[in-house]
Amino acid sequence: MPSEPQRSRAVFSTEDFSLMKEAVGAYVRQIADDPKSVKFSNLYHRLGRVG
Repeated sequence: MPSEPQRSRAVFSTEDFSLMKEAVGAYVRQIADDPKSVKFSNLYHRLGRVG
């Protein structure tokens, strides 16, 4: 009897995304003068679309 693969469980909950967005937002403000802040700013906006 062939069995279907089990569905993957979500790694993060919806609440996790809002917490991560808050943490990334605080970090972006902290490193505003650093060139990598652009990458973290983009991550912040992507997290906003998810959660």
